[in-house]
Amino acid sequence: MPVFEYKGKTLAGTQVAGEVKAKDKRELERILRNHKILLTSVNRKPSNLNFRIGGKRIKKVHISRFTRQFATMIGAGLPMVQCLDILSQQMESSEFRKVIAQIKESVQAGTTLSEALGKHKKVFDELYVNMVEAGEVGGALDAILVRLAAYREKADALVRKVKGALVYPSVIVVVASVVTFIMLTYIVPVFAKMFSGVGAALPMPTQMVLNISNFLRSNILFFFAFVIAAAVGLRFYLKTDKGRLNFDKFLLRVPLIGSLIRRSSVARFTRTLGTLLSSGVSILDALAITAKTAGNRVIHDAVKKSILSIAEGETITQPLKDSGVFPPMVTQMIAVGEKTGGLDDMLNKIADFYEEEVNAAVAALTSIIEPVIIVIMGVVIGGILIAMYLPMFDIIGKIG
Repeated sequence: MPVFEYKGKTLAGTQVAGEVKAKDKRELERILRNHKILLTSVNRKPSNLNFRIGGKRIKKVHISRFTRQFATMIGAGLPMVQCLDILSQQMESSEFRKVIAQIKESVQAGTTLSEALGKHKKVFDELYVNMVEAGEVGGALDAILVRLAAYREKADALVRKVKGALVYPSVIVVVASVVTFIMLTYIVPVFAKMFSGVGAALPMPTQMVLNISNFLRSNILFFFAFVIAAAVGLRFYLKTDKGRLNFDKFLLRVPLIGSLIRRSSVARFTRTLGTLLSSGVSILDALAITAKTAGNRVIHDAVKKSILSIAEGETITQPLKDSGVFPPMVTQMIAVGEKTGGLDDMLNKIADFYEEEVNAAVAALTSIIEPVIIVIMGVVIGGILIAMYLPMFDIIGKIG
């Protein structure tokens, strides 16, 4: 389903902008009318949203490194064109070097830095461009770049920690599944031939393992076809709004992992929104950008409701509270920040706290899940081996 970028007005006359998935413009208008928004302009967003130029991927770490180096050079007083020229020559990625060179040429031609970055939406997202634009307008580009570099580094570190906590258990599960499959389809049949000549009744555990082995070997093509079909079906389901929402809700309910995802999502939301607000981006634009980078459909929908809430003169706190994702402490601190006029500082404090919570959750998850998976793997593989040796023990006992 295509994604449309729109701009519109609420009943109160407030300008709003965002993205919506719809079959066509007519359906988009209907969706916005249901949210009491009058459409003023719309563009269909390109379907390829990853950072690929010429078929090669520009890694996020390269963008973060560029931002830090660019901020350091600007802070040292070097002219912008010279900074971009130096960076275009020393970036590791050849594709990224081309992008920076194009940005340098645009700036030389009189284009603002934010406009030059905006021409490369597949590399520099809306958050990046809006923060740079706010820095240019406010005359504090060096400070904004430093803040943007710090934001990207913290965001990348958070993603790495969450992924790192899930990589090792995933590898163990895959290896255990492959080993179990090989044992059932190749090793167990060898034992089955041995037992067929005995003529005696086999113990129940042994017979169960043999039945499973026979089923897998008889339906091996069907098994692989089912796995592939299930994977493809799940992928298409997750591309739908309802599928993505249900899957994200499910992830938040998974023991241990759900808690980690919830904390990382809260940390990302508060860090992104706090950084945008402290950089001078308006609250509505900041919320629209934050919704796109939420990484969780439940939070995305809650932030979208917050935009409508503010447009109607309400606070952002109630929609966040209604989502059920944000802990009471977070919504209470956000409410205090709104009342005192220090929402950006409060959001950054919440982000600092929850990033530490993620670190602790990653350590706890790793220490708990590793032995649990190893025990399960040992029980499954050990159970198969014991089931295969039980008839031998019976035979030895009878001979003795």
